[in-house]
Formats: sequence, C-alpha cells, structure tokens
Amino acid sequence: MLPYIFAEKKGIHIIDLNKTVDALQEASAALKQIAKSGKKIMFVATKKQAKEIVSECARRVNMPFATERWLGGMLTNFNTVRKSVKKMQSIEKMLNDGSAESLTKKERLTLTRDKDKMEKVLGGIAQLGRLPAALFIVDIGHEHIALAEAKRLGITTFGMVDTNSDPNRIDFPIPANDDATKSIAIITNYITAAITEGLAERQAAKDEEGATEEVDNEAEKRAARLQAEAESEGGRRRGEGGGDRQRPGGPTKRRVPANRRPAQGGGGPR
Repeated sequence: MLPYIFAEKKGIHIIDLNKTVDALQEASAALKQIAKSGKKIMFVATKKQAKEIVSECARRVNMPFATERWLGGMLTNFNTVRKSVKKMQSIEKMLNDGSAESLTKKERLTLTRDKDKMEKVLGGIAQLGRLPAALFIVDIGHEHIALAEAKRLGITTFGMVDTNSDPNRIDFPIPANDDATKSIAIITNYITAAITEGLAERQAAKDEEGATEEVDNEAEKRAARLQAEAESEGGRRRGEGGGDRQRPGGPTKRRVPANRRPAQGGGGPR
C-alpha cells in the first residue's frame, strides 16, 4: 500500500485521496462497461458497518449481493448453491399458494424457519442464474474466501483496500478506509451510480435498436405493398391489351355475295 499512502501521523497511515479518486474513476468506468454489456456484478460485504449500505445499493441496481455470511463454495460450487436457492423458492411457493395448509402446524413452522434461515443467507443471490462477471468487495482481507474463489474462476475483482491489505491481490483496488461507514457509503454510492449509467445506456441502445427494426419492417412492408400493386396493375393492362387480338383458330373467313358464287352442278359448257 506504500504508493497509496500520503503520510503517517502518530502511527496512523493517511491515504492519498488523489490516488483514491483516480482508482475510483478507473473502477467505475470498468463496472459501467460490464453493466452495459448486461452482465451481473455481485456485491460482497459481511462487515457490520457495510451490510445495510451495500445491500441497499445492490437492490437499487438489481444486482446480487452477499451481506450476511459468505458460504464456502458460493462461486466454485455454484450448482449446489443453486439447488439450495431452488429449495428456498419452492418452500416459499408452498407457503404462499396455500399448498402447505394440508401439513400440520409443526411442519409449517419448520418450513417457515428453514425458509427464513436460507433467505437470510441466499436471499441476495436468489435471482442469480449464472456466475457473475465481477465482484465488488468491501475489505478484501475480511472477504478473503470470496476473493480466492473469484480468482480461481477468473472473475474480475473490484474492492476497497485499506492500509493493512495488499492491493496486488485484486484487479481494481480502490484505496480507502473500509472501516468507516461514511467512506463505505461514498465509494459504494459512486460505484452504484456508474452501474446505473451503464444500465441506462444499455436500455437506450435496446430501445434505439427496436425503433430501427420497426422502421425497417415498415419499409419492407411498404415495398412489398408497392410491388404487389405494380404486379396487379401490369396484369390488368395485359388483360385489356389481349381483347384486340384475333381469336384462336385461324383468320376470319370473308363472306362472298350470293350472285358471285359459282353455279353448283357443273353449269359450264360441255
């Protein structure tokens, strides 16, 4: 962390805020592009100071998060974790649609407790259908298991790095105090704003693409309609021109007057 430390005073290291701003802007630009591409960014913060702030920001941009406890293998053993999520969702569905009414009171209570317990840990990743493209971590020292799993799977990592951590362990380190609530709120809100911009640009691009396709479809329909009208007009003209032609069967015979017809029966001189 030496390049990011401004000075030391009474045994306390002071972080250079200029370096923090530069790193924060670089990380925000990268996260914005990831969000614009439609991929998921997972927020990880199980520290007491960061739980509420991080969960609120993640819900604001509809991204997965883990703020209660990091389950070992949440990324490396993702298929098993998805089975637990599906079990939680099936229990919730049973309790909501009334199919659990046939169970006893004790069984219903047990299901409710199981659902609450799983939802507390897995509720933030309930809508995560595949591995995220990036992880945003508050205090990489405290979340070393999540960081190790992300590194093993090649997932891009972003995180707040304090003076007691190694910034080389993470792809996009943001030097900041990861123990102060205000510091966590400032960094996380800035990151969330960048993700929101990326999502807005993605939606705008999709709307523009849809409008372009609609215009193209309308032009194709118009061209097909004009072509059909031209073919119909050509057929009608050909039908009108065919009325002046001779009928099939040869030329029309000319009628000869009766007084000019030759006498029948051999009236000539013998």
